[in-house]
Amino acid sequence: MIATTRANEAAWCTFVVADALYGVELERVQEVLRAQPITRVPLAAPALVGLLNLRGRIVPAVDLRTVLGLPPRRPGTRRGEQDSGLVVVRGADGPVALVVDAIADVRRAIEAPAAAQRAIPPAREASDPRFACAVPLPERLLVVLDLDHTLELAFTRPAADSGPEAAAEAPAGDRS
Repeated sequence: MIATTRANEAAWCTFVVADALYGVELERVQEVLRAQPITRVPLAAPALVGLLNLRGRIVPAVDLRTVLGLPPRRPGTRRGEQDSGLVVVRGADGPVALVVDAIADVRRAIEAPAAAQRAIPPAREASDPRFACAVPLPERLLVVLDLDHTLELAFTRPAADSGPEAAAEAPAGDRS
Protein backbone atom coordinates (compact mmCIF):
# COMPACT_ATOMS: atom_id res chain seq x y z
CA MET A 1 0.00 0.00 0.00
CA ILE A 2 2.86 2.39 0.75
CA ALA A 3 4.47 1.66 -2.64
CA THR A 4 1.19 2.43 -4.44
CA THR A 5 0.80 5.73 -2.59
CA ARG A 6 4.38 6.73 -3.41
CA ALA A 7 3.91 5.81 -7.09
CA ASN A 8 0.73 7.91 -7.24
CA GLU A 9 2.60 10.93 -5.84
CA ALA A 10 5.57 10.57 -8.21
CA ALA A 11 6.33 13.37 -10.67
CA TRP A 12 8.88 13.43 -13.48
CA CYS A 13 10.47 16.05 -15.69
CA THR A 14 10.16 14.49 -19.14
CA PHE A 15 12.13 14.93 -22.35
CA VAL A 16 12.59 13.24 -25.70
CA VAL A 17 15.74 11.46 -26.83
CA ALA A 18 15.65 9.70 -30.22
CA ASP A 19 11.83 9.80 -30.35
CA ALA A 20 11.42 8.06 -26.98
CA LEU A 21 10.00 9.72 -23.87
CA TYR A 22 12.31 9.68 -20.85
CA GLY A 23 12.07 11.27 -17.45
CA VAL A 24 13.88 11.94 -14.21
CA GLU A 25 12.42 12.55 -10.77
CA LEU A 26 11.16 16.12 -10.62
CA GLU A 27 12.72 16.70 -7.20
CA ARG A 28 16.20 16.15 -8.75
CA VAL A 29 15.71 18.79 -11.47
CA GLN A 30 17.30 22.18 -10.85
CA GLU A 31 16.19 23.87 -14.08
CA VAL A 32 15.44 23.38 -17.77
CA LEU A 33 17.29 25.48 -20.36
CA ARG A 34 17.40 26.13 -24.07
CA ALA A 35 20.57 25.13 -25.89
CA GLN A 36 23.68 26.83 -24.52
CA PRO A 37 27.23 27.07 -25.85
CA ILE A 38 29.24 24.12 -24.57
CA THR A 39 33.04 24.03 -24.41
CA ARG A 40 34.52 20.65 -25.38
CA VAL A 41 36.86 18.87 -22.95
CA PRO A 42 39.75 16.91 -24.49
CA LEU A 43 40.13 13.27 -23.40
CA ALA A 44 36.83 13.30 -21.48
CA ALA A 45 34.54 10.30 -21.15
CA PRO A 46 32.60 9.78 -24.40
CA ALA A 47 29.27 10.93 -22.92
CA LEU A 48 30.75 14.14 -21.52
CA VAL A 49 30.23 16.59 -24.39
CA GLY A 50 31.80 19.47 -22.50
CA LEU A 51 31.25 22.20 -19.93
CA LEU A 52 28.84 25.10 -19.81
CA ASN A 53 28.85 28.29 -17.80
CA LEU A 54 25.65 28.44 -15.77
CA ARG A 55 25.57 31.91 -14.20
CA GLY A 56 29.24 31.72 -13.26
CA ARG A 57 29.24 28.05 -12.25
CA ILE A 58 30.92 25.50 -14.51
CA VAL A 59 28.59 22.55 -15.13
CA PRO A 60 29.42 19.34 -17.03
CA ALA A 61 27.12 18.50 -19.97
CA VAL A 62 26.27 14.86 -20.65
CA ASP A 63 24.88 13.57 -23.96
CA LEU A 64 22.09 11.15 -23.07
CA ARG A 65 22.21 9.58 -26.53
CA THR A 66 25.72 8.32 -25.77
CA VAL A 67 24.81 7.08 -22.28
CA LEU A 68 21.75 5.26 -23.62
CA GLY A 69 23.71 3.68 -26.48
CA LEU A 70 21.68 5.49 -29.15
CA PRO A 71 22.98 6.74 -32.49
CA PRO A 72 24.42 10.25 -32.55
CA ARG A 73 22.44 13.23 -33.75
CA ARG A 74 22.12 13.68 -37.49
CA PRO A 75 25.24 14.96 -39.27
CA GLY A 76 25.55 18.72 -39.42
CA THR A 77 24.31 19.21 -35.87
CA ARG A 78 27.13 20.41 -33.67
CA ARG A 79 26.86 18.61 -30.37
CA GLY A 80 26.15 20.92 -27.50
CA GLU A 81 25.17 23.96 -29.55
CA GLN A 82 22.19 23.04 -31.73
CA ASP A 83 20.49 20.73 -29.26
CA SER A 84 16.92 21.47 -28.29
CA GLY A 85 17.46 21.62 -24.56
CA LEU A 86 19.29 20.94 -21.36
CA VAL A 87 17.87 19.47 -18.18
CA VAL A 88 20.07 20.52 -15.27
CA VAL A 89 19.84 17.91 -12.52
CA ARG A 90 21.29 17.62 -9.03
CA GLY A 91 23.99 14.97 -9.16
CA ALA A 92 25.92 13.62 -6.19
CA ASP A 93 28.79 16.05 -6.86
CA GLY A 94 26.75 19.05 -8.01
CA PRO A 95 24.67 20.06 -11.00
CA VAL A 96 24.94 18.21 -14.33
CA ALA A 97 23.30 19.27 -17.61
CA LEU A 98 21.65 16.46 -19.57
CA VAL A 99 21.66 17.19 -23.32
CA VAL A 100 18.29 16.09 -24.76
CA ASP A 101 16.62 16.30 -28.17
CA ALA A 102 13.48 18.04 -26.91
CA ILE A 103 12.00 19.17 -23.63
CA ALA A 104 8.57 17.70 -22.87
CA ASP A 105 6.69 18.52 -19.67
CA VAL A 106 6.07 17.48 -16.09
CA ARG A 107 4.14 14.23 -15.79
CA ARG A 108 2.61 12.74 -12.67
CA ALA A 109 1.81 9.13 -11.90
CA ILE A 110 -1.83 10.08 -11.44
CA GLU A 111 -1.99 10.75 -15.23
CA ALA A 112 -1.51 7.05 -15.94
CA PRO A 113 -4.68 4.98 -16.39
CA ALA A 114 -6.02 3.67 -13.08
CA ALA A 115 -5.15 0.07 -13.96
CA ALA A 116 -1.54 1.00 -14.73
CA GLN A 117 -0.69 3.53 -12.02
CA ARG A 118 2.06 1.44 -10.54
CA ALA A 119 5.46 1.79 -12.11
CA ILE A 120 6.55 -1.33 -13.96
CA PRO A 121 10.04 -2.31 -15.11
CA PRO A 122 10.53 -1.99 -18.90
CA ALA A 123 9.99 -5.46 -20.40
CA ARG A 124 12.82 -5.21 -22.95
CA GLU A 125 15.31 -3.57 -20.62
CA ALA A 126 14.35 -5.11 -17.25
CA SER A 127 17.96 -5.85 -16.35
CA ASP A 128 19.34 -2.48 -17.51
CA PRO A 129 20.33 -0.47 -14.42
CA ARG A 130 19.99 2.87 -16.27
CA PHE A 131 16.21 2.52 -16.10
CA ALA A 132 14.34 2.81 -12.80
CA CYS A 133 10.94 1.95 -14.23
CA ALA A 134 8.50 2.51 -17.07
CA VAL A 135 5.17 4.24 -16.63
CA PRO A 136 2.44 3.66 -19.18
CA LEU A 137 0.82 6.96 -20.10
CA PRO A 138 -2.26 7.26 -22.31
CA GLU A 139 -0.26 8.34 -25.39
CA ARG A 140 3.08 6.52 -24.88
CA LEU A 141 5.45 4.83 -22.47
CA LEU A 142 7.55 6.98 -20.14
CA VAL A 143 10.93 5.44 -19.28
CA VAL A 144 12.19 6.82 -15.97
CA LEU A 145 15.97 6.95 -15.66
CA ASP A 146 17.85 5.89 -12.56
CA LEU A 147 19.65 9.22 -12.43
CA ASP A 148 22.49 8.18 -10.11
CA HIS A 149 23.41 5.16 -12.22
CA THR A 150 22.99 7.08 -15.48
CA LEU A 151 25.39 9.80 -14.29
CA GLU A 152 27.85 7.18 -13.04
CA LEU A 153 27.90 5.62 -16.51
CA ALA A 154 28.23 9.03 -18.17
CA PHE A 155 31.45 9.87 -16.34
CA THR A 156 33.06 6.44 -16.78
CA ARG A 157 35.72 6.08 -19.45
CA PRO A 158 35.74 2.81 -21.41
CA ALA A 159 38.14 0.20 -20.01
CA ALA A 160 39.72 -0.56 -23.40
CA ASP A 161 41.42 2.77 -23.98
CA SER A 162 43.84 3.15 -26.86
CA GLY A 163 45.19 6.48 -25.63
CA PRO A 164 48.78 7.30 -24.59
CA GLU A 165 48.32 5.75 -21.14
CA ALA A 166 47.43 2.37 -22.68
CA ALA A 167 50.51 2.47 -24.92
CA ALA A 168 52.72 3.27 -21.92
CA GLU A 169 51.37 0.24 -20.06
CA ALA A 170 51.82 -2.20 -22.96
CA PRO A 171 54.85 -4.53 -22.79
CA ALA A 172 57.83 -3.29 -24.83
CA GLY A 173 57.52 -6.13 -27.35
CA ASP A 174 53.86 -5.28 -28.08
CA ARG A 175 54.44 -1.69 -29.23
CA SER A 176 54.27 -1.11 -32.96
